[in-house]
Amino acid sequence: MLPRLRLDLVAGLTAAAVVLPKAMAYATVAGLPVAVGLYTAFVPMIVYALLGTSRVLSVSSTATLAILAGTQLGLAVPDGDPARLLVAAATLSALTGAILILASALRLGFVANFISTPVLTGFKAGIGLVIVFDQVPKLLGLHIDKQGFFRDLLSLIQALPETSLITLGLAVLTLVLLATMERLHPHSPAPLIAVGGGIALSWLFGLEHLGVSTVGLIPQGLPSLTLPDPALLQQLLPGAFGIALMSFTETIAAGRAFAVSGEPPIQPNRELLAIGAANLGGAVLGAMPAGGGTSQTSVVRAVGGHSQAASLVTAGATAATMLVLAPLLGLLPNAVLAAVVIVYSLGLIQPGEFRAIRRVRNMEFHWALAAFVGVLVFGTLKGIVVAIVLSLIGLASQVAHPPVHVIGRKRGADVLRPLSPEHPDDETFPGLLILRPEGRLFFANAQNVGDQILALTRAHRPQVVALDLSRVFDIEYSALQMLIQGERRAAEAGITLWLAGLSPSVLDYVRASGFAARLGSERLFFNAREVIRHYQANYPSPTASR
Repeated sequence: MLPRLRLDLVAGLTAAAVVLPKAMAYATVAGLPVAVGLYTAFVPMIVYALLGTSRVLSVSSTATLAILAGTQLGLAVPDGDPARLLVAAATLSALTGAILILASALRLGFVANFISTPVLTGFKAGIGLVIVFDQVPKLLGLHIDKQGFFRDLLSLIQALPETSLITLGLAVLTLVLLATMERLHPHSPAPLIAVGGGIALSWLFGLEHLGVSTVGLIPQGLPSLTLPDPALLQQLLPGAFGIALMSFTETIAAGRAFAVSGEPPIQPNRELLAIGAANLGGAVLGAMPAGGGTSQTSVVRAVGGHSQAASLVTAGATAATMLVLAPLLGLLPNAVLAAVVIVYSLGLIQPGEFRAIRRVRNMEFHWALAAFVGVLVFGTLKGIVVAIVLSLIGLASQVAHPPVHVIGRKRGADVLRPLSPEHPDDETFPGLLILRPEGRLFFANAQNVGDQILALTRAHRPQVVALDLSRVFDIEYSALQMLIQGERRAAEAGITLWLAGLSPSVLDYVRASGFAARLGSERLFFNAREVIRHYQANYPSPTASR
């Protein structure tokens, strides 16, 4: 027991060295004071540690949630008033938490699977590029008014002559330090070293007086009570839905990614409750929307963390930072924070993942690209809608176009399989066409399946068409009507229809429709092998061929 607690203590302190600088940096991404990042690494982490089902998941702000929150807060508080921003952030977090808790009560944990991996890859890459570009002006000591990705790019180019060379030099030094340490020592406290170095340089050389922008005053002490503003609920609600979905999706993905054999499985509905309560609890103490973070969780796992005790240690380190180190953090140059954001947001952009998707399925590669472009063109919040719509279109496309295979037999073996160029020697049976549709047959794909069966029947001109339904786990009324009408048309053309491999539930539906009685027991078979034996025994024909 003690060795495990010792490992959790080390893991929690190591994670704090990574989490705290990033949490402050992500607060700036959302347009909030850096102290809000500390609040988000405090309360939500404690609440999730008590309620979550993952042993090691570390919960605080993430790059994706920060940019989504920042977009929504920018719409709600266009003048950037700090006091109103804090209230709006608390309201947004409270709404996010309430939505997640409601989803848990409604058992909506399956919704996490509604954004496909390729679409999520494209969406995160778009988010990553937006975040990186959003930080570039801070690296240069510039300020531009945000009007959208492409307009901001033009504004940045026009403002380049005003670059602060001191700020740029500091930013380049920080980027080199972070990149080198991450390459040589992954999961090292590189952000903490960068932040400490930035504070030291700011204090030694008086960088603020040389025109280098710094974080400024950070309130010392634990967060104070912040109540949500009911007047903002309606305006923030649409964005809260998107943030809730992304928070849950990221949390489930990170939790599953770092689960190991022997640990309890991740429970999606319980995770909804845990993340919802974490956001709701964080809201009243001024936190921004939170979720499970992949990079910080990987640190916990890499240094031997075994339980949520590590998260409680990280939260304790956060509290100590707020109580003791807040005045020092005010000296931190914004360029250093921007560099931290950039280095740890680049991981959202995975060109290798795009290439891997393209190697497997070109269509899903196009979905990934569309989600990526959607974020850049329509913005981050609307980009979520684009991602969801693309995922649903992809799902609809797959279920609406199930394959219908022509089945043959491996020559010299009792193996039935779809005919393919890879097996040119597989045998078929003259006059008999065995077709195997796959998946659930229902109103959305019944016509497509019927058209495929008709086309294959016309191409092969068989005496008997045998439908092997062994891969059909459900059949809906519309699909049954398609089969009944197809059988009548086949009979008129002199073709006999047989059915084989019906599961008990599918057989019940076929009987209830009266179709089984129409076919008679002589046209219903246990499996496709019985079809072949019966056909060869009762329909003399030339030798099997291909």
